[in-house]
Amino acid sequence: MTSQPGTSDDVVELRVHGVSGADAEQILDRPHSHQVAGDRNGGFYRPRPGYPDTRGPAGVTMEAYRWSELPSGTTVRTLSLMFLLPFMLCNVAIWMRPAPGDNAGSGVKALCRLLALSLTMLYVLAAMGVALDLLAWRCVPNPSCLAGRPWLSWLSDRPTGLTLAVFALLPFGALMLVWLLGVRPGRNFDAFHNPVSTSGSHQLSAVGQWDSAPTVDRLCSLHGAAGLMTLALGLVAARIGSGPSPLSVTLAVVSGAVLVASIVLVCAHPFVDLLPTGSYADRISSGLRNLAFALIAVVLVAVSVDPTPWRIRDGLPGYATAVGLVISSQAVLLILLGTGALIARSRRRQDTADRPEPFDRADAGRDARPVPSVEPDEARRGFGRDGLGAGPLRGLGAPVIAASATGLAVAISADLVYRVADFLNRRADADGEREISPPLGYKWAIFVFLVAAAATLLAALIIVLASRVPRMRTARATVAHDFPDAPPAARYRLHQVERMIARARFTERVESLAVVYACVVGVGMPSSLLGMLGLAPDTTVQQLTGIPAAATSFGIQIGSFLIAAVLLALLVGGVFAYRTSRFRRYVGVLWDLGTFWPRLAHPFAPPCYAERAVPELGRRIVYLTEQGHGVLLTGHSHGSVLLAATILQLPPEVCGRLALLTYGSPLRRLYARLFPAYVSDEVLRDVGDRVNWRWINLWRDTDPIGSWVFSPHRPERPPTVSGAAGRVDRRLRDPVGVVPPPGDSVPHPIVGHWPGESDPRFETAVAELASRLRARLRKHDKPA
Repeated sequence: MTSQPGTSDDVVELRVHGVSGADAEQILDRPHSHQVAGDRNGGFYRPRPGYPDTRGPAGVTMEAYRWSELPSGTTVRTLSLMFLLPFMLCNVAIWMRPAPGDNAGSGVKALCRLLALSLTMLYVLAAMGVALDLLAWRCVPNPSCLAGRPWLSWLSDRPTGLTLAVFALLPFGALMLVWLLGVRPGRNFDAFHNPVSTSGSHQLSAVGQWDSAPTVDRLCSLHGAAGLMTLALGLVAARIGSGPSPLSVTLAVVSGAVLVASIVLVCAHPFVDLLPTGSYADRISSGLRNLAFALIAVVLVAVSVDPTPWRIRDGLPGYATAVGLVISSQAVLLILLGTGALIARSRRRQDTADRPEPFDRADAGRDARPVPSVEPDEARRGFGRDGLGAGPLRGLGAPVIAASATGLAVAISADLVYRVADFLNRRADADGEREISPPLGYKWAIFVFLVAAAATLLAALIIVLASRVPRMRTARATVAHDFPDAPPAARYRLHQVERMIARARFTERVESLAVVYACVVGVGMPSSLLGMLGLAPDTTVQQLTGIPAAATSFGIQIGSFLIAAVLLALLVGGVFAYRTSRFRRYVGVLWDLGTFWPRLAHPFAPPCYAERAVPELGRRIVYLTEQGHGVLLTGHSHGSVLLAATILQLPPEVCGRLALLTYGSPLRRLYARLFPAYVSDEVLRDVGDRVNWRWINLWRDTDPIGSWVFSPHRPERPPTVSGAAGRVDRRLRDPVGVVPPPGDSVPHPIVGHWPGESDPRFETAVAELASRLRARLRKHDKPA
């Protein structure tokens, strides 16, 4: 800390940015800054002394916390986010479970963890499909496939068992790689495991601690053991399929027992979560992991030296069955997860219907004049009586996101095997040799992805067309109310504002697209059982619908290329998301939201950056208050979520010296709808109580991400909630004007979700909160 503390009534404005990844100078809105704490990944910055205008509005001392490198960082970590996307989505799903009062919470946790374990097994199976089934089993014995491929032909005269053992090192290495990508970056945060305090009663208040618990280590051991045993069972099944021996049967039984034990322990909530570090849970999980490493070594040796002749047939024995069983089990888990979520949602609706109204609707609607308001439209969009929204994903987020993660993982795995098979099969087709094809279960998976993508695109078209009229009607009413005296020359600008507001109001409708995709994937995944029965998609579809088999085969090719295009887009997005601020604003929302949540379901997901950011913010705030400062916390976009989690951790004596300004905040619009167990009306009110309601939230109609927190009222209408909560939200007209100001040639910009710290209305809010905070400090810091 290079700056000297001021008097007891000095106020430090601590700004926390959102997903934009802005530089410190942009966050501070000052041209020169220097770092006063932290490091290059997460640091605190102030305007450099010696330059003019280093103070903020109302003379506050300005400071910025830049955390954008924590979830992104180097290119390696950014790319790992892309490849670990299904794991990350599955991990997010467990945080979308119902509210704590619902009995389905523990069941959702167990089902999400089983799905996460199945994704690890599917990942290993996909690597096995390429290395063992296509290369070692189908291609190496095929002279036509080996022709012109010296990187394979050197194994042509080796024993089949030795070839399988050598190629088994590829899926083993793939498992070790994803383990390293998912686990190793988390060690960067070891110094931040112990937060300053945990005074909140809500689960969100511990966001900086979860990832440091032994949960992740135990899940890593169990997932690693399950992945290794998947590989071991695949090799042993191939050996037994060509002729069983006592050793192979024994290895199969022991490997199966370790796999079953891993599956059972993953579901055991007390074993994974509640037991302290160093207990028998750590010894059992690490023992299973070590046993799995020993078993896979024994299996590799046994397969390579077993003298029993191998019977080479189409497909690695047992592999297609394993793929079908894993995908089918995922479908069953998704059905159970969706059924439980629907039951919990219906119960919650019934409980909500029995509650009294949270505010007097007669007072809120007594003005019968046709004043445009977002309140009726918010109700139509599903904001229920608790004010938190009951959209399509409210209560159903866990099964929908889990289905999306599973569908993406199955599609990527299927396309990987399908593309490699197509590459190996080209020369065989030309020479009239035996076709090298992937298991039929993978073809069904690509077909299901194609149907899901087509259904989602069709649903998107329908929703866009069906919602366009009401969205534009609301947008026109808003613009007409905001700019009643606009001249005719501003007509084009008015249309631009209307389109921006209409697009911003499409955010909630995206949930319906996720539901459509998840439903199609969940219904279509059991089709992998048809692959186990030897039924191909093209002939089966022709028999059932009359669609020519050639058309279905062509569609599968299109689906495969579509999956490859998605992967390429993810790769490009991973490179540019944290290198270009404008591009990151659209892509970074997914990563920052996904990596905000600790790894409670899948240990190979990207590490949680809140493990460092929240404790680091808490320590800095405590330090500033101990120096006699009041601290005005200003958080844009996701920064407001970090600040809410931090405030819930701080002790009351520190919170008494705080004020809060949020803008572009997704606390209600996204987090309260998607994570009802962790961001609820009770949690938001607790945040307000802790800062004694020195809280202002600025929101705009043009913002597609941020929104109001407690009340969507306009200045001329009363709040929809009573008390101090009704005075938190303040709507900002955006843009300020639709005609060029004097001396300018272009009108005011449409801000949307951009921060806008230079807006005079933002500075007014800072000055007001600083004044209220200084009054509190003068009152309580008077000498006795």
